[in-house]
Amino acid sequence: MRLEEVAPRRRWMSVLALASTEELEAHWSALSEPPRYALRRRPEVGLVMVRGRAGGTGARFNLGEMTVTRCTVQLEDGTLGHAWIGGRDRRHAELAAIFDAMLQDPACAAALSEAIVEPLARAREARRRASVARAATTRVEFFTMVRGDE
Repeated sequence: MRLEEVAPRRRWMSVLALASTEELEAHWSALSEPPRYALRRRPEVGLVMVRGRAGGTGARFNLGEMTVTRCTVQLEDGTLGHAWIGGRDRRHAELAAIFDAMLQDPACAAALSEAIVEPLARAREARRRASVARAATTRVEFFTMVRGDE
């Protein structure tokens, strides 16, 4: 696969993983004909090691472990959908995997992206901005007075 083919899927998988379960449930219940699917890998909870870099670019180090839930579903047409979700929410992982499989269909990807992915992305951005605004109110600026005896 070329990068231009991977980038849209990378984006929608990120948006689905960062959405809330309630948001995904609302979009799922709003579907006129939800697809039939089979669980190929039931939602499983596990741990992954989170790594960091000193100063963002330096030597790598193990930051700690994080709980994740993964799931794989298969639609009736054979399309596989995958999801990896931070935390232990099995339903979230299942819904994200279903939407991933649905979004891979070129015939309906644009409509699904406009109806599901874009509103979820806008809601996530609004939550991020609200969080930044709340944090900005606690900002303290320090300054140093220059002493006159130098």
